[in-house]
Amino acid sequence: MQRVAIARALVNNPDIILADEPTGALDTKTSVQIMEILKKISKDKLIIMVTHNPELAEKYSSRIIKVLDGKVIDDTNSYNSEDELKQESNNKTKKTSMNFFTALNLSLNNLMTKKGRTFLTAFAGSIGIIGIALILAISTGVQNYINKVEEDTLSSYPITIEEQTIDMTSMMETMTGQNNNDTSNYEEGKIYSSDIMDEMITTLSNKVSNNNLKELKKYLEKENSEIANYYNAINYSYNLNINLYKPDTTNEIVKVNPSTVMNSMGMGDMIEASNNVSMSSVMMSNTDVWIEMIDNEELLHSQYDLIAGKWPKNYNEVVLVVDENNQISDYTLYSLGLKDQNELKKKFKAMQEGKELEAPEQTSYTYDELLNLSFKLILNSDYYIKENGLWFDKSENKDYMKKKIDEAEDIKVIGIIKKNSDTIAVSMTEGIGYTKELEKYVINKSNESDVVKEQKENLHKNILSGLDFPTEDENKNFDYNNLSSEQKMAMANLSSEEIAQMMEAYAENTNATYEKILEKLGGIDLDNPIAISIYPKDFESKDDISKEIEKYNQKQRDEQKEENVINYTDIVGIMMKSVNQIVNIISYVLIAFVAISLIVSSIMIGIITYISVLERTKEIGILRSIGASKKDISRVFRAETFIIGLISGLLGIGITVLLTIPINNLIYNLTGVAIKTTVPRNSGSNISCNQYVSYNNCRFNTFKNGKQKRSSRSIENRVK
Repeated sequence: MQRVAIARALVNNPDIILADEPTGALDTKTSVQIMEILKKISKDKLIIMVTHNPELAEKYSSRIIKVLDGKVIDDTNSYNSEDELKQESNNKTKKTSMNFFTALNLSLNNLMTKKGRTFLTAFAGSIGIIGIALILAISTGVQNYINKVEEDTLSSYPITIEEQTIDMTSMMETMTGQNNNDTSNYEEGKIYSSDIMDEMITTLSNKVSNNNLKELKKYLEKENSEIANYYNAINYSYNLNINLYKPDTTNEIVKVNPSTVMNSMGMGDMIEASNNVSMSSVMMSNTDVWIEMIDNEELLHSQYDLIAGKWPKNYNEVVLVVDENNQISDYTLYSLGLKDQNELKKKFKAMQEGKELEAPEQTSYTYDELLNLSFKLILNSDYYIKENGLWFDKSENKDYMKKKIDEAEDIKVIGIIKKNSDTIAVSMTEGIGYTKELEKYVINKSNESDVVKEQKENLHKNILSGLDFPTEDENKNFDYNNLSSEQKMAMANLSSEEIAQMMEAYAENTNATYEKILEKLGGIDLDNPIAISIYPKDFESKDDISKEIEKYNQKQRDEQKEENVINYTDIVGIMMKSVNQIVNIISYVLIAFVAISLIVSSIMIGIITYISVLERTKEIGILRSIGASKKDISRVFRAETFIIGLISGLLGIGITVLLTIPINNLIYNLTGVAIKTTVPRNSGSNISCNQYVSYNNCRFNTFKNGKQKRSSRSIENRVK
């Protein structure tokens, strides 16, 4: 018992040990053993021993104080008053406690003695973690896939705000008969007409509105604009043709943009008519293969794989876009001049004559051949030359155009890209992709030309016809008498061919406005686009953008600037509303699965913990018997809980990561959809924390159980 008492005294590492009759009721041999133990301890600690055995005191003590009837009668090493140490008045005795690292070490040693049980307990706990982590991994993969679908879809169908717009919502409701007429005065036995066509015409006439995109552009580009948080990119469209030609003009001049393929088959007028409808953003059939890329490198790199060359960095660099099978349509090949349009014209004529067409021969190109492609850039202003004081359009003059093309700047293909397998929808299917810098370069260069500068200096005069611009209600016809004397003298010196060309120019430009002539010459104002395309990050961001535009409209109304209010129709939003609801329902179901799994896992962990505590009542009693407090015991089990929870968490997350590999393959094989299930980065810490809390709460509650308290006391009493 004396050895146990000494062990209990040493557990908390005290500075002073009080020994009351340590050798009482012991035989001589055992007494000497106890005194030898105390002598070794006295090298590091102060031992005060009370004894009635003067022989042991004389042999082992360094100082002996004899007390009789409560008074000190002798002291072998007394202190003088001047040698007494001064004590601090604020010194307080410290309570004994076990620090967390000691508890952690004690728990680790205990677990190492039961490796098998520890592993099984950790594995049992990890089962719930694996279930939760798998659901989180699948949920994360599905959510990432949904986000990618939304981002890719909205990159193909942005929010487009045009200079002139129609309330398509009202028109669609009218066409589908959703505008319910008043039927209260209808009589039975009669059939009444539903005036859909009249209502549609009325809607078209009343709902056409003009948008001040110049002011909206200023708002969108304003610093610290809230709307910038919701979109991936913004593209500004201008009424501008980027004129590109095939460099080789030996046989003929081939214009590659705007595309002339449909013109070669005699269908140019039909395409031009479809391009001029007011609902161009919805119904336009764009036949050009040159497409401006989204101004977001990260989004482009996520949607396309670079299979050769590099991405463009400068305005004169472009990329060739092919489909996922490394194919490119013959229409694009004809447009780019890689195939002869004359052959297409002959085939089309043979088809009209009912002749049998030969099967086309498939062609192929190496990456190097395509990366060697280059095109010549011709500005709108380059078509015009001033002769005899008048500006003439020389675009039909072959000699002039050949010379201009030879001198023109090169636009080079420096890369080949294709849609990657994980992308659902893209903004460009195939063709040539160019950056917004090319468009800016063309506009700035055109504005620096002499013909544009001269027109800007003459606000009221059409420099192409030499006549004043007609007023709003005026419609002029060409009249020789309206020409100035200078123009008449110039005409007198022209040949009949030049006069005919001049008369044609007069006829074309007589009733043109100042703005139309500037657009024709390429004099575009970068601050005044004809359309703005906003690419939201997802459907939620699209709604936020709509709210921001409404805030902008409300601000304009408050400032009495009704002309700046923006009207547009979100056709894609109308179509995708139901799809978005389905996506949200799926997300809620996955969240519910996660919550249920978490509850089941917590219950299982609690049961395992409760059983573990019941089996360790002896250990609890021993710790209490050697002086450990309730907090010390709780700290030991918290440390053990932390270790087991950490092992369970690491084991569960590790197994889940391994399981995601076959799960990804299984999902792809069953659905054909590449959903990459992945464990969220913060899920491991959250799950381990939940594991730790579950263990800890269970143990803490068990310690408070009355039966456990009684068991601890009985063991403690037996040890004593």
